[in-house]
Order: sequence, then structure tokens, then C-alpha cells
Amino acid sequence: MEKLEKLYEGKAKQLYATDDPEVFWVEYKNTATAGDGEKKEDFTGKGRLNNLITTIIFDLLRNRGIDSHLIERVNDTAQLVRKVNMFPLEIVLRNTAAGHFCSRLGVEEGLPLKEPVLEYFLKNDDLHDPFVNDDDLVALGVCTREDLAEIAPLARRINEALIEIFAKIDVKLVDFKIEMGRTDDGTLLLADEITPDSCRLWDQKDHSGKVEHLDKDLFRRGLGSIIPAYEEIESRLAELAKSEGIEVK
Repeated sequence: MEKLEKLYEGKAKQLYATDDPEVFWVEYKNTATAGDGEKKEDFTGKGRLNNLITTIIFDLLRNRGIDSHLIERVNDTAQLVRKVNMFPLEIVLRNTAAGHFCSRLGVEEGLPLKEPVLEYFLKNDDLHDPFVNDDDLVALGVCTREDLAEIAPLARRINEALIEIFAKIDVKLVDFKIEMGRTDDGTLLLADEITPDSCRLWDQKDHSGKVEHLDKDLFRRGLGSIIPAYEEIESRLAELAKSEGIEVK
């Protein structure tokens, strides 16, 4: 598969056309950003780790009956994905209070939520990705009621699967954001990435209850390098994948 012209560049990835119009080439960057891009730094090896972590997680989800746009990882920093028509929407699932949820609602970080909270944020850098509800999305034409009737249950299935996956490697899944899109035949698929950039992951290995970040909050909050944490997540996920018969190259 040949990589052709660049179609899009985001904060963490670049998207390229290929010689197959139904397949895109995604290149993961070493850049970490926070605060709508106001804080920015390159970390050697981050692109490789996020490419590998996303591939492993999408493979683990496929084992659990949840498909994605992923076709295959092609090198250290790149993967091939199916073309999907993306919803301009960040879909957030929260299992424990943290981050924006706490500042918005005045609750203490670490508060266990009585049930998972599903939230939507409109992808718009100029507006700082505002929080929106179902009515907003339908009124603005972002998606239909029928779309939401598929998106919400799929997001909750993904949450349940990820909670189980991360629990097996002694990690608490605090929250995460995902994106979805439709193929030309209308199939709804998980897309984009699932990495420590897009999840809050707290280490539970010592069972002390103390918060040990294994995610981008290390960068956001100036707590240290993200690379050892990302390497730890990749290593644990790779072991789990191998135990489930998934080849990790």
C-alpha cells in the first residue's frame, strides 16, 4: 500500500490518502498537546507507542465483538484504516469523576460515579470543543436521532469492554474519549484512536488506592515524562493480547 498526499493534520496524527480510495494511512506523531494546544512538547517514541497501543486495544475489542476502522499496523508509527465518514464529535464516557467533569460540577476528583456518564463534545477548536446535548446535535445537523440511538449503546458497550480489559492489567479506566464514523454502506464503526492520550488510566497494581497516572495527565499537570507510563500500558496490554491469541508484532 502506497502513502500518497496528506489529507489532514491534527495535534497527534496525520492522515494520508493511499492508492486505494477506501483506505487511509494514519501516521502517529511524537507531539503531546494540552490546553487546546497551548502546551506542546515532542516526546521521542510517543508516536510508536500510541500506534501500537491503539492497534492492540482495537484488536482486543474485536475479540469482544466490537469492530473498528483499523485494518493493520504497517510500521512503527503508521497504520492503515478503512475510510469512514466521521461525526465531528468527541464521545466521552466517565466512570470516575476527573478533569473537566470535576471543574464543571464542583465534585472531588476520584469520586466513583453511580453509573457511567456519557457526554458529547462538538469538535471545534475555535469554540474549545463545547459540551453539547442530544438536542443540540440534532438541531445543528451533526447527527440524527437515529444516529444517536446507535452511537450511545455502542459507546457503552465499548466502555464495558475497556473496563474489563484494563481491569485485567490492574488499571482503572477513569474516563476516555472516542470518535465514530460510518462507512459508505452505513455501518457505524469505532474510529480514531484509544491511547493514554485519550484515556485517564490509574495504576492499581499495588492496590493502595493511591492515584498513579498512566496517561497524558502526567504532561497536562507537569508530573513527569509520559513515556515510561505509556511503555507500561503497552507492555501490559501486549501481554494480555498474547494471552488471548493476538499476535503483537
